[in-house]
Amino acid sequence: MRRRWVRVVAITVVVLAVVFTVADRVAAHYADKEATQLAAEKYGYQNTTDGHLDVSIEGFPFLTQAFSQNFDHVSLNADQFTVDTTNNAQGGYLPVKQLQLDLRGVQVTSLTARSAEANLATGTLTLSYEALSGVVTRLAGDGGPIRISRAAGSAGQAARLKVTGTVGGRELNSTGTLLTQGNEISLSLPGKEQPTATWRIQLPENVGFTAARSTSDGVRISMVGHLVNLGSSRFTR
Repeated sequence: MRRRWVRVVAITVVVLAVVFTVADRVAAHYADKEATQLAAEKYGYQNTTDGHLDVSIEGFPFLTQAFSQNFDHVSLNADQFTVDTTNNAQGGYLPVKQLQLDLRGVQVTSLTARSAEANLATGTLTLSYEALSGVVTRLAGDGGPIRISRAAGSAGQAARLKVTGTVGGRELNSTGTLLTQGNEISLSLPGKEQPTATWRIQLPENVGFTAARSTSDGVRISMVGHLVNLGSSRFTR
């Protein structure tokens, strides 16, 4: 009789554990979808037909975090979205290859306003040389295509770029820079006193670019933020 009772208890515990796990994963999946929709509306990271955006609330169990209104780790990944120049120059749109952001210590600060704050945010934004070449060629307006490629010597918030091609009948074979400050990216070509173009990336409040460097597959820009205001939040809906 005792063995049967023990077996019933064990089976009940297993069943309850499975039910809780399934319920937890369903709730987490729903919250991820809500957070992704919010990020798309607020930051515009899903503005192309081939773009992809995913917000994931990490950690298990999710329900425990939701009840406490504190989330250890939230990740955001966006691919293939575009940003326009700050002066809306014709043809100045810049495709962003990837934006990746990790938010740590996310706390819901207001249920009614659906606002949240993260203790720390770190991430990277990647621009392909193909995308940079395309936008510079469009902005130049005459001559042959301009090619942007890797150049050695990136330091701090300015990445060095090799620039080759033809503009106005003049051959280019020199070095330009991609400067990152705050949430802005400015591209300067050789022989130009002013930047050729400046783009402003929509980032969560208090997140800013900290470094830029040329890599084999594009320009990689690092970002960091503290006490990051995420605005409206639907994590606990």
